Amino acid sequence: MAEVATGSATERGSTLRSIDRFIADNHRWVTLAVFAIALVPRLYVAMAWAREPVWDGHYYHFGAGRIAEGVGYGDDRSGVFRPWCHYPVGYSGFLGLFYAVFGVKPTVATAVQALVGAATVATVHQLALTFLSHRRALIAALLCAACPNLILYSGLVMTEPLAGLGLLLAPLAFAKLSKKSNGTFDRRSLFASVVAGIIFGLTTLVRPQTLLCAPAVALLGPKRGGWKGRLAVAVMTTAMCFAVVLPWTVRNCKQMDSCAFVSTNAGWNLAIGSHPNATGRYIGLTSKDGCGDVVGQVDQDRCFAHKGIQWIKDDPVRWISLAPVKLSFTFDHQSFAVGYLAQADPAAWPEERRAFYRRLMSMSQYVLILLAALGALVLPRERKGDALLTFALALAPVLFMDGLFQQPERIWPLALAIPIFAVIPPLSRSSGGKVEYLAWSVATLVIVHIAFFGEDRYQVVVTPALALLAACAFRPRVTDAEGEVARPKDAKETV
Repeated sequence: MAEVATGSATERGSTLRSIDRFIADNHRWVTLAVFAIALVPRLYVAMAWAREPVWDGHYYHFGAGRIAEGVGYGDDRSGVFRPWCHYPVGYSGFLGLFYAVFGVKPTVATAVQALVGAATVATVHQLALTFLSHRRALIAALLCAACPNLILYSGLVMTEPLAGLGLLLAPLAFAKLSKKSNGTFDRRSLFASVVAGIIFGLTTLVRPQTLLCAPAVALLGPKRGGWKGRLAVAVMTTAMCFAVVLPWTVRNCKQMDSCAFVSTNAGWNLAIGSHPNATGRYIGLTSKDGCGDVVGQVDQDRCFAHKGIQWIKDDPVRWISLAPVKLSFTFDHQSFAVGYLAQADPAAWPEERRAFYRRLMSMSQYVLILLAALGALVLPRERKGDALLTFALALAPVLFMDGLFQQPERIWPLALAIPIFAVIPPLSRSSGGKVEYLAWSVATLVIVHIAFFGEDRYQVVVTPALALLAACAFRPRVTDAEGEVARPKDAKETV
């Protein structure tokens, strides 16, 4: 009987090795497969559930329509064209390209959103292959593909999925274009930095906070070049990012009442987050808040920025004390997509259905954050006995379980721990800087929304990055006689 069991185990092992090697040798087809897997449910939601855009989506849709019609980014309903820049132009400009070809219809926007979501899954898979085994790269892609929040977002006309794609596409381009570099800042590294900077610039036009991630590409920079090589990558990438945005800034200087880098909502957001009546999430600002007599979008935004700074100076303790509340609104629940769809089609979304999907989205996100926190701690095998690492590995599930027993549930402390876990010694995660970059993207989200205010939709931007970190939590399985994990011929397992 023991011999039979041993033989069966050997046959199963041989079958698994064959499957592993087939997937590894055909990883580009696997990328196409996960793209298709991700596209099917997203396209269904985009076509069957979407209705007229609501909330901010109304303005993105309207702006895209005006761009497609050649009017420009602004409002001409009164017969006089009034240029806009309160909302960033990037997403409306992106949609405008498709509207110009297929017509100004909401279903065009949601179909494009489905394609963006599927492209993000493919990007997750390709980026994972640059530092993970093929199996864990597939896990990362499937986690992203199956995320309920990302699937439901296909029915929304909102910026977050496109911004999330840009955050991963830039480091993927850099990694692919610089992989044959000699380890110093050479022509390949220069070209890779330029391309990554262009992608960051375009994404900054969608979500201005993306600019904070551009210098972090230096984490992926040449190793033998030392700090000078990595500084060169950071400078070149950031400079190209600014160069891409510059023409839009010039447009604002010419057409608006004053110059604005990308948009005019930073001052508003700071005022919302520091207002004497601030709740930690969005509140409406009115003329009674001190800027009602200011004419012009840019001047009004600057007025609110000054008000926000003054409110912080008047009561810095209260502003700081709102940080946990803001993080709670950002991470502790997922409901924006459901609220948006229900607002657009109330009859199709009774309270029972809304409650079910809110719960599904929130719990799946909790598990993803736990896995991402563990993934940020993945280190070389020889350091797994490190006391600090052991403590952090124990702390992550404790924070997770503690959050589940809170009323309401709480996950933001664990999300806050992700960038902290990523710098626990040794500082190098043997991932070519990818783990640190992904953790940095989470850190920028935390910092920005502590300063401004929290809403759960902002977490969508880093959800694909969380899927990548989560895949790092799965240890590679030894599958062949030599003790090696099968992997793509042009990708190297480093984590």
